[in-house]
This record gives sequence, C-alpha cells and structure tokens, in this order.
Amino acid sequence: MSWYVLLVAGLFEVAWAVGLEYSDGLSKPVPTAATVVALIVSMLLLAKAVEDLPVGTAYAVWTGIGAVGTATLGIVLFDEPADLARIAFIGVIVVGIAGLHLASGGH
Repeated sequence: MSWYVLLVAGLFEVAWAVGLEYSDGLSKPVPTAATVVALIVSMLLLAKAVEDLPVGTAYAVWTGIGAVGTATLGIVLFDEPADLARIAFIGVIVVGIAGLHLASGGH
C-alpha cells in the first residue's frame, strides 16, 4: 500500500511543479493556492509512505516521479524540447524508479 501512496505523492509533486508555471511566480492567487495545496498533499503523502518504506528509496522515487512527470508535461503543455536525448534521459529516470522498486522487494 505504501508504494501506491508514494505514487500518488509523486503525482501531486508533478501537480505543484507544473502549478509553479501557471502561478506566474506565485503572483496569480488561484494557481498559487492550488500549487500550495498540491505541495502540502504531496509532502503529507510522502511522510505517510516513509512510515513503511526506507526514506532514501521513497525520496528518490518521489523525486523521480516528479521529474519524469514534470518533464513530460513540460513537453506536452509548454512546448519544451522533445529531442531524442531528452526523452532517453527521462527513460533512464523511469528505469531508475523501477529498479528501486524491484530492489526493495516491491513491498
């Protein structure tokens, strides 16, 4: 169950990171509020996940989910570059996340 909590925490990390772009430097009230809520939810869920998972593993996976999701949405939503090297390195992060999950026994 902790892995699912960690996955959702990572998705909320993506939400707050993308929210930073929409908040225009935290100057727009509604996107700023949504960003702050997503940040708080993400941290609370990460804290819940580390009750059962090693903190180093959980943190690395959480940031990995955030990095992959944010980079992908940057390409899709904000016209950021989608060259082969960038996509390949995003893939490397995905492999790292999967490797950490497998190395921990998936529990």
